[in-house]
Amino acid sequence: MPSSSPTIGIIGLGNIGRFHADRLVDNGADIVGSDIDPDARSRFADSYATTAYADVTDLFDDADGVIVATPNRFHEEYAIAALDAGLDVLLEKPVAHSLESAEAIAAAAEEHERFVMTGFKNRFSNPVEVLKSFQEEGRFGTPRHVEANYIRRRGIPGRGSWFTSQSASGGGSLIDIGVHAIDLALFFLDFPEVVEVSATTRSAFGSREDYAYLEMLGEDLGPSEFNVDDSVSAFIRCADGATVSLEAAWATNRPTNHEFLLRGTEAGALFDRNENSLTIYESSNAGVDHLTDTTVTTRPNDDMLAEQAAFIEGIESGTPPERNTIAEGLTVQRVIDAIYRSADAGRAVRLDRTQDATVELD
Repeated sequence: MPSSSPTIGIIGLGNIGRFHADRLVDNGADIVGSDIDPDARSRFADSYATTAYADVTDLFDDADGVIVATPNRFHEEYAIAALDAGLDVLLEKPVAHSLESAEAIAAAAEEHERFVMTGFKNRFSNPVEVLKSFQEEGRFGTPRHVEANYIRRRGIPGRGSWFTSQSASGGGSLIDIGVHAIDLALFFLDFPEVVEVSATTRSAFGSREDYAYLEMLGEDLGPSEFNVDDSVSAFIRCADGATVSLEAAWATNRPTNHEFLLRGTEAGALFDRNENSLTIYESSNAGVDHLTDTTVTTRPNDDMLAEQAAFIEGIESGTPPERNTIAEGLTVQRVIDAIYRSADAGRAVRLDRTQDATVELD
């Protein structure tokens, strides 16, 4: 490319696309965009003094890499098109609206020998970096369980938006924010093989005429435009004996909670995503028996900025990032699929990996 800075193309110029654009500028990248909405293209072009294309293939000609920030149902279409064009992809979470679609993206990445990085930005927050480094050093001993919470008391993104449409999103609170909780929990456990999932999903608030809230990301078009889950509870068993308990909600009658509690054989850790805080819990009989709670203080950082930096480095070096791989994203998607199947069946489902396929064992 003629420019010394990488050019990153953003497909989908809504809120998430603009969040990425702001940070790409800070990362020193040149940007171009594409969207099917002419108004979105015009706003983007004016805001960033760049080009926004109606035809995504024109964007591919100008870009060194692509960020896909469309509604979930269109991830497969645009990610595979970018891979076909020989470009690496940063794909906003989740990988796709369905397991089959996610598997198609992973297969295309392997076929074209390009990398797809999944948009789990929480992994790049400084407290998570510290927690993970302690885990890799063995400070926690053997991690055995993660309590993963991503709970909003009232936080449906916008009834009537694509977030609350099953056909566009593939699910509700689970696939929107629960996906982050699943990813972080499995990340803290080094992504063991998941063998069983038992779950319940609920739709208790989004379909109510009297849904009371203080703020909403989008316009509220009412309960007739809501046909997805607004909360989920799940228990996940792994082949190595580790477990995860998951609570995710857009709306529920309990306090907001974004805490992740890792329990190991030698120590534990509490990461509070809302507070961006980290506490380590240890015990010892040195001197006398005692318990120690250690507060870890880090500099604040922009996790999306750091995520993008890893993506850009992968493009420039030709070496796929080791973090947020498509394989990990596909594992998370398999768990999401199993949670929905378990909820529909009213019982636990077992998972085995057979040629990268998920099967249920009766």
